[in-house]
Amino acid sequence: ISYAPEETPLEINQTLRWRLTVMTADNQPVTGATIAISGDMPEHGHGLPTAPAVTAELGNGDYLLEGLRFQMPGWWTVTVAVTAGSQQDRATFNLVLP
Repeated sequence: ISYAPEETPLEINQTLRWRLTVMTADNQPVTGATIAISGDMPEHGHGLPTAPAVTAELGNGDYLLEGLRFQMPGWWTVTVAVTAGSQQDRATFNLVLP
């Protein structure tokens, strides 16, 4: 699981779109997946101010995530949970926003 933000640099209070890429361990694209997103600011004990969601499957293991927003600078985590058939996986990304 990897991500590529469409907007760079990442800024606070900006609604973001990310391209998520989901591949198998042998580098094959995962298609038809259900993807759940959660976010957290561990040092402050609160989550994201929005409910980001995957809005489209773009093909070749790529998915469009929309509605992601960070409301303050600091350390954030974003967890991407993927379910495809009977398989499940998740990745947590650490971000530090200035």
